[in-house]
Amino acid sequence: MSKLSEATRNKLKTVSTATVATALFKRGFRIQMIQDVHPLSADQPTLVGEAFTLRYMPAREDLNKIEVFRDRSHPQRKAVEDCPPGAVLVMDSRKDARAASAGAILVTRLMKRGCAGVVTDGGFRDAAEIARLGFPAFHHRPSAPTNLTLHQAIEINVPIGCGDAPVFPGDVILGDSDGVIVIPAHLANEIADETFEMTAFEDFVTEEVHKGRGIFGLYPATDEQTLKDFAAWRKAKGR
Repeated sequence: MSKLSEATRNKLKTVSTATVATALFKRGFRIQMIQDVHPLSADQPTLVGEAFTLRYMPAREDLNKIEVFRDRSHPQRKAVEDCPPGAVLVMDSRKDARAASAGAILVTRLMKRGCAGVVTDGGFRDAAEIARLGFPAFHHRPSAPTNLTLHQAIEINVPIGCGDAPVFPGDVILGDSDGVIVIPAHLANEIADETFEMTAFEDFVTEEVHKGRGIFGLYPATDEQTLKDFAAWRKAKGR
């Protein structure tokens, strides 16, 4: 059963990876952003869910023939069928997009099973088809070949590295138009609460800047008047 509450999930859906990165940085976490991954579609929903992981290693030819896919315990297929509803399948593909981590059929199966999304630091084949699903999916770039040529799925739901970020099973994944960040599971609730508040303040600041207000004393809020104005703004906006 998911440990991520609906309240925390809903708050995280309203904040950005940039804001979360700031909150994590204040706590000493500097490498939680998954590097060099991008949304397949600019219109896909914000991704929020707990990590369910799959690790690839370099393929060894005698152990990675086409026949391996007949085995129901094959890690790639099993990960797709075992990833819990509401979770995110996060794949360590060794930052190698030359061979696909998965394709449209497997990603569609994840979507139909109720998973929250999918992330790889490699690439997907059928990228345009995946992009049309409206399902949160992130990769480095499109990949045409099968993973048989370079990758061998080896382990499910173990700690992995994805785009240089450490990902432990159950960590909370947030993905938006800027990319994907990993929130350590034990910090998810407090990060959600803090960034929800940060986002309200940043929205207020953005409105003030659009009106022509300068940033000194506004951002950060070092003037007492800024705090009074923010309180009035929140009351007016119901936030």
